[in-house]
Amino acid sequence: MQLPLIYLARHGETDWSLTGQHTGRTDLPLTPRGERNAARLSQRLRGISFSRVVTSPLQRAFRTCQLAGYGTMAEVDPDLVEWDYGRYEGLRSAEIRQDSPGWNVFLHGAPGGESVADVRTRAQRVVHKLRADEGNTLVFSSGHFLRALAATWLGLDVSAGRLFALDTAALSCLGYEHTREEPVMRFWNDTNHAAD
Repeated sequence: MQLPLIYLARHGETDWSLTGQHTGRTDLPLTPRGERNAARLSQRLRGISFSRVVTSPLQRAFRTCQLAGYGTMAEVDPDLVEWDYGRYEGLRSAEIRQDSPGWNVFLHGAPGGESVADVRTRAQRVVHKLRADEGNTLVFSSGHFLRALAATWLGLDVSAGRLFALDTAALSCLGYEHTREEPVMRFWNDTNHAAD
């Protein structure tokens, strides 16, 4: 029996992802380029069958899911929302580091938002649900949460998510090697389908 695969789709570009602003719970729409690249995911995913599709409730992820052709079969999972950046919402890393040198969300969390432990708990819940799936699953979410999710899937600490760069509209894949006790990363940050 073939082991299931977990495909992770990061949402398409938004104005804030373009400028490098931390976008947690601010519910921004996709840019026109973000919409084009989200639609191109449908071609990248052609021929793969999914027993379940899940998406963050935030419009940037849900719209990406719709444009990729999976909106009618998608379940909304609140656990898939992006990291809550609290006081750092809307700020760029360079601005944050002026007050907090060396800050990294994967190491320090977000004051007034979610801690690393908070995100770890959500990621563990999502991994538990994904491991129960018998068929392939497609997940639509945001960059920092998907990076935390991948680290958790691999049995690493959430802090390892800082090592996994992830572009907008990128596709990644998690799975297993020989058995369900051997979680692996199949590929990461595939943007070959995206427009320049």
